[in-house]
Amino acid sequence: MSKVYTVYHIHEPLSIDGRLDEDVWQRAPRSPRFVDVIGGTPGLYDTQAAVLWDEQALYVGFWLEEPFVQANFTARDSLIFLENDVEVFIDGGDCYYEFELNALGTIYEVFFIWRDAYTRGGRFDVPEFDLLDPQTFSFGGNHDRVGEHFWRGSHPRGPRWAFTGWDFPGLRVGVHIDGTLNDLSSPHKGWTVELAFPWSGMHWLADGRSLPPQDGDEWRIFFGRYEKMQLNGQTQHAGWSWHPIGSNDNHAPERFTPIRFSTEGV
Repeated sequence: MSKVYTVYHIHEPLSIDGRLDEDVWQRAPRSPRFVDVIGGTPGLYDTQAAVLWDEQALYVGFWLEEPFVQANFTARDSLIFLENDVEVFIDGGDCYYEFELNALGTIYEVFFIWRDAYTRGGRFDVPEFDLLDPQTFSFGGNHDRVGEHFWRGSHPRGPRWAFTGWDFPGLRVGVHIDGTLNDLSSPHKGWTVELAFPWSGMHWLADGRSLPPQDGDEWRIFFGRYEKMQLNGQTQHAGWSWHPIGSNDNHAPERFTPIRFSTEGV
């Protein structure tokens, strides 16, 4: 059972510049060192995260040790997971949202709706989630189209609709690099990330919960990091997260980190 993280309230605005130098970020409880997404062993590079909130938005901060900060994708919705990134998945019950960001500040995001929850005339059957849109796909998780999981994937709930053209309304991101991007001549400390997800954009993810949250409300969120590493002449992708998922398919909302909102100030 994953330990529930308490998200404390703030009363001062955040600049969302990626530096995480505001006093509230220094006082916010940080996660433990991220662990291997499958086995739960400590990650090679230190990664920590913290979460705050106010009446306007949910805020996420990442501290990432990385001796050689690298990023190349610049086009929005590039397949950021193919290089180094941070990831946030927000569970919405019958749906969930995936966000990824590289050190260049390039964003990748997808909105997923479980196929068993998308019914004709149902709440998701709206123009915003058009199944005939060319940017909509059927998705069975990271094991989609592999062996026995062909078509349906490995999750017990089965496949989901992936709306790759959906953008989180009002999303703000900030990245700060302590060093020089794509410079392999000498090591540096790493990078930090600051994110703001407005409650006004959480309509589909609320799942009957108040927006903004009430004291004691609980959500589930995946906080992850993926690292492209060159080992023994081969490329390996390491995945580290706040809590282990137990699989290389991190599209498992029931295993996301539980967070509980508190009206107590940080």
